[in-house]
Amino acid sequence: MKKNLIAYFSCSGVTRQAAQRLAEVTGGELFEIQPEVPYTAADLNWRDAQSRSTREMKDPQCRPSMAKQPDLQDVDVVFVGFPVWWYTAPSIVRTFLESADFSGKTVVPFCTSGGSGTGKIDHELPQSCSDQTHWRSCRLVNGMSQAELKEWVDSLAL
Repeated sequence: MKKNLIAYFSCSGVTRQAAQRLAEVTGGELFEIQPEVPYTAADLNWRDAQSRSTREMKDPQCRPSMAKQPDLQDVDVVFVGFPVWWYTAPSIVRTFLESADFSGKTVVPFCTSGGSGTGKIDHELPQSCSDQTHWRSCRLVNGMSQAELKEWVDSLAL
């Protein structure tokens, strides 16, 4: 049986809830992707051109430090969840993906969004992993029931 990890980044709690429901469906272990310096409400104000999140997303090289790293040694499948920021994943998700070797592992991104789709995620995020990573397409999981999550996971044929 394959071991699953559900790694997620969440500021408002929406992605956390989705990750928790996914963990119930997969039996996977949860890991919260946390920045070394936590975000404040002011940091997350996307309408402020000087906010931390806006500056990070405007800088394609930005990689915020993480508070801790997961143990991926025995993990086969990594579900990576995050909110959509500026039509892609937050910079800290790239930090997570670039911080470990995912060679031979399957990475399944999932996201939540207040209104946009998966945007540039499937084009941009795989570049943060090695060529030996088995990358799956990102899935928007807003409003998915437990049964729909299970159906999606089953369709992945992991």
